[in-house]
Amino acid sequence: MDYSRYFVEATDRLRDERRYRVFAPLERSAERFPRALWRRNETEKREIVVWCPNDYLGMGRHPRVIAAMQEAAGRYGAGAGGTRNISGNNGPLVDLEAELADLHRKEAALVFTSGWISNLAAISTIASLLPDCLILSDALNHNSMIEGVRRSQCEKQIFRHNDLAHLEALLKARRPGRPALIVFESLYSMDGDIAPIRAIVDLAKKYDALTYIDEVHAVGLYGARGAGIAERDGVMDEIDIVEGTLAKGFGSLGGYIAASKAIVDAVRSHAPAFIFTTALPPPVAAAAAEAVRIVKTADALRARHQLQVAKTKAGLREAGIPVLANPSHIVPVMIGDAELCKAASDRLLERHGVYIQPINYPTVARGTERLRITPTPHHSDELIKELVAAMVETWREIGLPFERPAMAAE
Repeated sequence: MDYSRYFVEATDRLRDERRYRVFAPLERSAERFPRALWRRNETEKREIVVWCPNDYLGMGRHPRVIAAMQEAAGRYGAGAGGTRNISGNNGPLVDLEAELADLHRKEAALVFTSGWISNLAAISTIASLLPDCLILSDALNHNSMIEGVRRSQCEKQIFRHNDLAHLEALLKARRPGRPALIVFESLYSMDGDIAPIRAIVDLAKKYDALTYIDEVHAVGLYGARGAGIAERDGVMDEIDIVEGTLAKGFGSLGGYIAASKAIVDAVRSHAPAFIFTTALPPPVAAAAAEAVRIVKTADALRARHQLQVAKTKAGLREAGIPVLANPSHIVPVMIGDAELCKAASDRLLERHGVYIQPINYPTVARGTERLRITPTPHHSDELIKELVAAMVETWREIGLPFERPAMAAE
């Protein structure tokens, strides 16, 4: 039997649908972020500007973060040596969990190897430990949350995205006394919209349900100390479980939950995805902990971030580029066709040295393909002008529709 043909055919189907993913070979620059070197071929490198980083604040290139990683590598070595059950807790990891618990004003925190794993492990474990738990999940929740819900083997009900009336109807209809877990995100990273957290918390209290919030795209960026949208909106203390990542606003690697000691200890003791996974290496944990410390007092950096986002949105809108309106730092530029989305991305890179990856199905629904721009505090006004000009030229060349007659590119 020719087993390989099944895999080739599966990949060919993606090519036919124009959603085969190609990863550009990039060399990020700590000194010149958000600039990077693109390995165009085996012999040629070209400097480009990355306009879709998840390192939202540039913490991955912060001198103190780099120094913390280097010092820890020299002191502890490169790896963790195994699972925490086998190798114990390394010092930087203990410090990191203390910093995260403090950030979210919770009793404890638990670090995982990625945000995807933290959602999978925490949601599945928490729900499975509650007798006959009903999970109420927002329709646009991230894949990692969906997988966590599935892994729990609990009954789930999907409420329409940010639809409070639908959520309340589902809560009201459940059997009295049945445990319920409301699972939702604070900031949805494809459209950039924000959940009505206060109203969801109020419903959870009214109907005696637990709340689990994913703050992955908000930690570091919002709130008085960068703890996320829930902190900004004054409801962080009323959320039962906060999940976040170390790979975006903190520029490192890993995921985590912060909650009561009882919840954290239960997840630590029961989650296979935690128990049987090698711990985060000490250099990574040390770098992440330093980034968290920096971000807690980085008001000026957060303000600069929001300013550059606002300038980017304004420049693109004035030029007629179809930016989806939202109140966050996410800048979705809507195209609505996978092939055209890829063509726009390719032209921006080849002709203008602008790197923006296309976002296609299954990350977003078919017909809503887009470019997702995420400006950082390090994208200067000049870079924003260059981006707008590049987008206008690309839109005209490919024949993409403007929202109104485009202004002349500078």
